[in-house]
Amino acid sequence: ALKEVWKRAENALCADCGKPDPDWASSTLGVFICLSCSGIHRNIPSISKVKSLKMDYWDDAQVQFLAKHGNAVTKAIYEAHIPIYYYQPTYNDCQVLREQWIRAKYERKEFTEPGKQLPYSDGVKEGILWKRGRDNGQFLPRKFLLSEREGCLKYFTKQDAKEPKINVKIDVINATFQPEKIGNPNGLQITYLKDNKTRNIFVYHESGKEVVDWFNAIRSVQFHYLKVAFPIASDNEIKNRLTRNFLKEGYMEKTGPKQREAFKKRWFTLDHRRLMYFKDPLDAFAKGEVFVGSGENGYSVQKGLPSGTQGNFSWHYGITIVTPDREYLFTCETESDQLDWIRAFTSVINQAMTPQEYASKSLDAIFFPS
Repeated sequence: ALKEVWKRAENALCADCGKPDPDWASSTLGVFICLSCSGIHRNIPSISKVKSLKMDYWDDAQVQFLAKHGNAVTKAIYEAHIPIYYYQPTYNDCQVLREQWIRAKYERKEFTEPGKQLPYSDGVKEGILWKRGRDNGQFLPRKFLLSEREGCLKYFTKQDAKEPKINVKIDVINATFQPEKIGNPNGLQITYLKDNKTRNIFVYHESGKEVVDWFNAIRSVQFHYLKVAFPIASDNEIKNRLTRNFLKEGYMEKTGPKQREAFKKRWFTLDHRRLMYFKDPLDAFAKGEVFVGSGENGYSVQKGLPSGTQGNFSWHYGITIVTPDREYLFTCETESDQLDWIRAFTSVINQAMTPQEYASKSLDAIFFPS
């Protein structure tokens, strides 16, 4: 009887993160979940009691409860009114995002009724975030202010400061969780365009709930700003223009435009069509950026380096990015890194370019050897 309920199509993916073949379930909520999400449920025992579908004993009443509920029925209750801008994490996302999503659904019941006042939905958010200093690398408390009315995010170096240190328009902001890079489980990377260059700010908050509320508040303000800016765009089109995760990050070696210089190890970030490189992963500004266009515009990625490449390199798994103007050469430490990067570049090159991307194509010229 348990296997019959388990095999239903609606229960084939984890109710919380979408991971295939969940083999745990909550006997109090009636959802089928993966091992990783079951660990989060175990931390809220007043709401959810979890058991293994393979190893634990289920009595008749519990099996009947699962049969009556299951993922579809339970989601219809707990996910009835999720704001369109709210980020619903997957199994690829970090712990803090998944934990706060689960707590928001079942513990705080944020999505069970329409029009509920949520801490990230009223168009303004003010508070303290710990921000990494651009030059000294120290994290210090800074006041941040997000305003839908002004369409911007500001931060202040002093609590009572009248003028902000930065004032960033909401439509040029991205935010993505980076716990490993920042060295904090609640680490958030905020990026924005300044003079057509990407500027990074690294922040965290001691409270997982607070930092995820900031993240969704940014998405909320962006969504409402873009609704006004693009009145004929559908909600889903606008949702797809909100914050995004980077396609790929990691170390590669690079050489300069003459391709005779020694290859230097750098940290690379592929943010859609922007390939940026940094001396250190936590640098505020990239050393350089290259635009990665589409195949129909003369861009391609090739495995290996051109024969006769002269620069010294210590890593031997090469990648060549071909653009209409020149070739960019990189090396990776392992073959699996090389194949991952090639997959990421290929996914970008295979996409047609938008008019906005044509406009930013001038970035191709600013790849500085350093």
